[in-house]
Amino acid sequence: MTSRLSPWLTLVVMLLTLPVLAAEAQRTGTWGAYVKEQQLQLSLQPKDRPDSHHGFSAPLADFQGLSTAEGSSAPFKLVREAGTFDFEGRFKDGQGVGTWRFTPDASFTKKLGELGIPKPDADEQFLLASVNVGPQRVQALAAVGQKVITVDELVQVGIFNVTPEYVRAMAAEGYPKLTIEQLVSCRIHNVTPERIQGLAAMGFKGLPLDSLLAMSIHGVTPDFVREMRGLGFKDLSADDLVAMRIHGVTPAFVKEMRDAGYENATAEDFVSMRIHGIDSIFVRSMSKKRK
Repeated sequence: MTSRLSPWLTLVVMLLTLPVLAAEAQRTGTWGAYVKEQQLQLSLQPKDRPDSHHGFSAPLADFQGLSTAEGSSAPFKLVREAGTFDFEGRFKDGQGVGTWRFTPDASFTKKLGELGIPKPDADEQFLLASVNVGPQRVQALAAVGQKVITVDELVQVGIFNVTPEYVRAMAAEGYPKLTIEQLVSCRIHNVTPERIQGLAAMGFKGLPLDSLLAMSIHGVTPDFVREMRGLGFKDLSADDLVAMRIHGVTPAFVKEMRDAGYENATAEDFVSMRIHGIDSIFVRSMSKKRK
């Protein structure tokens, strides 16, 4: 089970927010920003599309000449492989505003072409600069066995932060031959080495990727497994646990229904109750009617 909708939908939304490139190579506009966890959170508004905003963030250390001190007005820039963002403006009360200009790198498309990736259009080059990916990431991923072949794949790699380190970490946990699409899906659904290790410690080692993704998507965490085992469910499969999460069979619900008289109900029984809208309130109301 791989998730195609999320990355593609994200890509479409981001591309729709980009301005249509004017005849000149550069594009300009206004910006707003604030600092959060050593990152500058930016919102760019293109001059020729004032109703459009394009947001991204970057580590403070990536900027050249940046000062967010009160009243600071020095120009600063963000240099990417795909091009350079130049900023002018002022910071006050932890927030900044001003104007920006993006200048695409003239050699960027040629370098991608040499790696077998089709030439990105102007909007795609702007987006690749925003998510900070280019030939260096393509080459680094190729070195760990991951071949990026389209601009769309490269955009997704940037948006969802598929790095060589992540590829190696997933391989070390038993998933050595994932495709770019699978790696993107894992990133989207927060499949981390730590999550894999935690589930393995609970007896779920070497899960098929589809099962691992399902558990991550539906919030089957080691803590959830531990709580359910504490309630007597010792031999639940990955599918059983996913079904319980999908239908809202929580530890609290199990305790509630046991207090209502269902001490011997199985995991399947509890899922069935949830599907059919049976809870302790329903049970009490039926008891009153019988009386």
